[in-house]
Amino acid sequence: MSEKQAGAKPAGTIRRRIRTTGWLALLALVLAIVAFVVWTQIVMAGDRGATIEVFDNAAVQVTDTGDSIVMTPTGEDGGADASGEGLVFIPGAKVDPYAYLYKLSGAVEESGLTVVITKPTLNLAFFDQRPLSTFTEAAPEVTDWFVGGHSLGGVRACQWAGSEDVAGLVLFGSYCANDLSQSGLPVLSIGGSNDGLSTPAKIEDASGRLPADTEFVELDGANHADFGDYGVQPGDGTSTVSDEDVRAEITDAIDAFVG
Repeated sequence: MSEKQAGAKPAGTIRRRIRTTGWLALLALVLAIVAFVVWTQIVMAGDRGATIEVFDNAAVQVTDTGDSIVMTPTGEDGGADASGEGLVFIPGAKVDPYAYLYKLSGAVEESGLTVVITKPTLNLAFFDQRPLSTFTEAAPEVTDWFVGGHSLGGVRACQWAGSEDVAGLVLFGSYCANDLSQSGLPVLSIGGSNDGLSTPAKIEDASGRLPADTEFVELDGANHADFGDYGVQPGDGTSTVSDEDVRAEITDAIDAFVG
């Protein structure tokens, strides 16, 4: 019995269907990638008023390098001179790097710390595989570098701390996925009592991956978004503390740690 008699489809028809299916699958993949890239560009924007306050602060100089935002102490208006210490700080997922200027500017003004806030690839820290030197080169006058970050940015900073020659690690509402417990690295972990994402319980559960002498500071009434200035974050707890108080507590904690 012939193929036609058996109802078999011609080989050309089968090949066309395979090609069509393949092109449709490729189109679906391309659309998914485009949708993902667009999603990564929708960031939680920094508060304009908080950012302007930093730009108006004569004790802090702000420079955008393209890869990062650098805050350096000027020594003006009673602010500290540059100490020779620096902090490379990684933003949380899809958070505008400028959203961290205000909360970190106190450490620049009071401690003489140079702060380099990175601009992560696709606004997600785990996609950014650039070496630490990409950002330390923005402030060649700094001799001792700390690394740190907020939320997912802190997780990435832990990876740097485990492989790079750094002076210490600073975590904002974050915890490590890799084990640094035997590293001997000085670590400052600042959490918020009302953080609904990196909750106090999660930070406690992950504390075994940090050195035994890690300094833990909990900001009473602070939530996850209080570590920056970018508005309300889904899934977060309710903040009961002012931005000014959070900034002051962060400044005091960092000052004691790097000092």
